Amino acid sequence: MSAETPLKDLPKVDPTLKGQLEGFSAVNLKKIETEEKIHLPNKEDVEAEKKAQAHLQAVEGFNAAQLKHANTQEKIVLPAKEDIETERTHQSLFQGVTGFDKTSMRHAETQEKVTLPAKEDIETEKTHQSIFQGVTGFDKSQMRHAETEEKVSLPAKEDIENEKGQQALRQGIEGFDHTALKKAQTAEKNTLPTKEMIEEEKKA
Repeated sequence: MSAETPLKDLPKVDPTLKGQLEGFSAVNLKKIETEEKIHLPNKEDVEAEKKAQAHLQAVEGFNAAQLKHANTQEKIVLPAKEDIETERTHQSLFQGVTGFDKTSMRHAETQEKVTLPAKEDIETEKTHQSIFQGVTGFDKSQMRHAETEEKVSLPAKEDIENEKGQQALRQGIEGFDHTALKKAQTAEKNTLPTKEMIEEEKKA
């Protein structure tokens, strides 16, 4: 028999909640009427149910005695002439491979031919080798120290004069005063043809 839990170890209830539980009375509850709602099916549901019922009745009431006996005819499709010829070719090839007599074969020795390089190839290879050896065996201690001299080319007199002319032209264009221009009216002259021009036009 298990020992009972001491009163001091039991969980304590909040005094406010305890007072509400002790003062609870079922008389204070309000009476509520339960309303049961029945959802009637719509027109589409009724039609679908009728069709399902009719189909079920037709299946259950089906009379198997009304069925007629039918004989199953199995048709055998014969191969065409081209298919027969192809099959014969495959069969003859297969028999030729499987029935091959290896004893009728002759023994052959494999000769490995080594192609020697031509004279031109040898000379080219020698040249490459000498260049490579010359580069790899180069003695840097034989080199002399050289000072790099940077030359600045000054423009000629003609280039300076051309540059000055372009500068003056650019400044004249940028500093041009448009207000100093006078208003001029353009007179359009229509030159009439001469008598000789009219005669030549008629002849043409």
